[in-house]
Amino acid sequence: MPRTNFKELLDAGVHFGHLKRKWNPAMAPYIFMERNGIHIIDLEKTVVKLDEAASAMKHIAKSGKKVLFVATKKQAKEIVAEKVKAVNMPYVTERWPGGMLTNFPTIRKAVKKMSSIDKMAVDGTFLNLSKRERLQVTRQRAKLEKTLGSIIDLTRLPSALFIVDVCKEHIAVREAKRLGIPVFAMVDTNSDPSDIEFPIPANDDASKSISLIVGILCQAIEEGLNERKIEKDKEPQQKDKKIIRKELETKDIPAAIIEAIVEEEEEEEVDVHDNIIVESDEDDDVVKVIDETEEEL
Repeated sequence: MPRTNFKELLDAGVHFGHLKRKWNPAMAPYIFMERNGIHIIDLEKTVVKLDEAASAMKHIAKSGKKVLFVATKKQAKEIVAEKVKAVNMPYVTERWPGGMLTNFPTIRKAVKKMSSIDKMAVDGTFLNLSKRERLQVTRQRAKLEKTLGSIIDLTRLPSALFIVDVCKEHIAVREAKRLGIPVFAMVDTNSDPSDIEFPIPANDDASKSISLIVGILCQAIEEGLNERKIEKDKEPQQKDKKIIRKELETKDIPAAIIEAIVEEEEEEEVDVHDNIIVESDEDDDVVKVIDETEEEL
């Protein structure tokens, strides 16, 4: 079942493209018609592409990986920040810092600088600084927070990027392509979808259109995270032998009984994993002998 429908996209103005004279010929397969000098996007194809992108994002989230959202356009900043923050994914809504992906270790150093400044405020180092130095450090912290505060939890390169306007964020697209990171993007009629692995033909200027597309993708991410959580909860919580013994020793139980209980736990653990024991070379030889015997009979 599609995550959205033709009417919902139509009401959000997703079908409005750019002026005909500003179009990119590479977007021809996604253009339905031209009316009053403006290209109209084929919403039937938008529905299909949006479903593909949402399914892929759900799979990424389910595997525990991160998707970096990039939207520095004025009409997209607040929308993306609000919706993406709810699913705990990193995002960039200020200026894209050049080399954020290709020079990621340097970006991580800047993020760590924020943590060191926070530590200074806690351990009292601030008190040893002059008023001017404190002001400089505070301003530096505020600047770092503005540009990198939303990616503080991004400890490694993201598994994918989502971009609202590929023309405006061409540097981010170029860096992702160089590193082989897949890109999801809203592509308008003036954009080039050839470098985008998951293009979503849509109006990337209207706030309603952006809100709808980002909302659907965030919902897919949330579904993936929920499924991951359910799978983790189903996994048997097996305790280590030493932990079990330590817990029993605090309850004044005789040593012989403790040893028996620990051994029993270990036997049960072996029984649980009987079906996934890797066969040794000796087991392979036994299987071959049985097969040869059956053929002779």
